[in-house]
Amino acid sequence: MSTRVIIARHGQSSYNAQKMIQGRCDESVITEKGEKQAQLLGEALKDVKLGAFYSSPLQRAYKTAQIVQSLNQYKPSITVMEKLREINLPEWEKWKKEDVKREFPEAYRTWKEKPDELKMTFEGKEFYPVLDLYQQAQEFWQEIIPNHDGETILITAHNGINRCLILTALGMSPAYYHCLQQSNCCVNVLNFTGNFGDSVQLESLNQIGHLGTPLPDFRPEQKQGLRLLLVRHGETEWNRMSRFQGVKDIPLNDNGRQQAEKAAEFLKDVQIDFAVTSPLSRPKETAEIILKHHPHVNLTTKKDLEEISHGLWEGKLETEIEAEFPGLLAQWKAKPETVQMPEGENLQQVWERAISSWQEIVQENIEEGKMKTGLVAAHDAINKVIICYLLGLESANFWNIKQGNGAVTVVDYPHGLNGKPILQAVNLTNHLSGGLFDKTAAGAL
Repeated sequence: MSTRVIIARHGQSSYNAQKMIQGRCDESVITEKGEKQAQLLGEALKDVKLGAFYSSPLQRAYKTAQIVQSLNQYKPSITVMEKLREINLPEWEKWKKEDVKREFPEAYRTWKEKPDELKMTFEGKEFYPVLDLYQQAQEFWQEIIPNHDGETILITAHNGINRCLILTALGMSPAYYHCLQQSNCCVNVLNFTGNFGDSVQLESLNQIGHLGTPLPDFRPEQKQGLRLLLVRHGETEWNRMSRFQGVKDIPLNDNGRQQAEKAAEFLKDVQIDFAVTSPLSRPKETAEIILKHHPHVNLTTKKDLEEISHGLWEGKLETEIEAEFPGLLAQWKAKPETVQMPEGENLQQVWERAISSWQEIVQENIEEGKMKTGLVAAHDAINKVIICYLLGLESANFWNIKQGNGAVTVVDYPHGLNGKPILQAVNLTNHLSGGLFDKTAAGAL
């Protein structure tokens, strides 16, 4: 890791509470609820040493930043950045969302289904709000990241610009603008390995555990849809030792069972209607522990959710692999999509079976007019390729996604089988560590 970036959204604003579109309008102020959210955010960040603290100039974000700053023991100075200003929606600002939907039906449909194609007119000129914001985010990274090698920085901004910061960092298309949820005072963590354009790891998306809410709510307008809770199994002894597992059926260790118990406690009040697991013992036991709080749920297995087959690498440490297959491990870390595991699989094979299995789960459980939630317990590589697929990324982006042992990822399908899913949260580990950073074992798959 070269630069750790924490991205937070501002606390609830007056326009948020009224379901009004804010854009760059600076009349919206943080509410009493928003101030409490900002205080909880500040408490969660109070011991984090920051190399820099950047804020949008709009008062709802800057007020949030001031509250967070006041609680941080290092009292970092706040730098206001124009490039963190929210998306420009001049034709809709100060409108209620329902009124925009009624008065601009075609434009609103474009906004929701193809946000990168939405056009507006401002000061006599046509422009594309999302594409402009996407470029603004790129320019922010290009300016800021080279200045903070080896540091942790904090950004306090808005729903739209936060999304574009994440999209551009990961190399995602702006068409996926609405696929990333950003709750008020949420936390996202990105790990830059170098400058903008180099590989970036998404450590977490839309954490809200510090606010006292385990999972993001379904959207208020949502009357139907499927929610999938994608969980990685708890730690095994081979995880702890950084020994490659693959399809070797290694059980959970004591810490892994504790992680599963913590995930179970975390999800105990969540309605779970069905559950699917890889047949290998480590995710199966993880799912069984979680389902102790949901005794009515039947656990089924899908073989295609099994971990990647590492072939002759299985059971070996990195030093042993390097000795037997010189250079192949470095290639796996740099260009994973190009590696054929000796007598094992390649990522394309894993991608095809994992995505096929995931789509089967969606097809089998999505029901018109009904809300359902399912648990899917699987593995590091399986979860990574599924998340890459949902984000419009490719197998080459495999290392851009982090999956901790016992972590929870939340995926919603509010628009049916053919609509884009929403990543409500990725790699939630607060229930494991009590903090905002993933502290699970960084061992082999």
